Amino acid sequence: MKKRCITSALLLCFVALGCSQNGIRPMSRVGASLRRSAESRRLPSMGQRWLASLASRNGRERVELIDLSNDTPVPLNGINQADSQTISLSVSGDGQRIALVRQREERTELMLYRRNASALQRLPINPPGVPRSVSLNGNGRLLAVQVSRRGRWDVDLIRLP
Repeated sequence: MKKRCITSALLLCFVALGCSQNGIRPMSRVGASLRRSAESRRLPSMGQRWLASLASRNGRERVELIDLSNDTPVPLNGINQADSQTISLSVSGDGQRIALVRQREERTELMLYRRNASALQRLPINPPGVPRSVSLNGNGRLLAVQVSRRGRWDVDLIRLP
């Protein structure tokens, strides 16, 4: 019994040491680049080689898309508006679509941004409800939306054209 306890303790120490040396760590090159380009970031969403997030600079938050193959921001003309605040976002696998929920003038809206057209489009929710969180599938054609209706949370799946 005593020998088994010592063996188990040694095995546990080796596993702990192995995990601490080869554990999960941020990618230093990408992480450093992201920290330099914004004061803070939140709401990350990953595509194949894309990172969408809310980047904060000088007290203002903006939706940003980073091409991870070269660590550069991609222009998102028309997605960021001074009178709105993004609550949730999700990027498609190819980085061409960004779904978001935003608060604007006392309304909560579900939006879809198409990068190839620089177009931001409001998506209707039927039956009516208040969107809270979004998630695009890899090809950007199916959208899951958390919606509040009459005090209850639902998840709607929306097929996009």
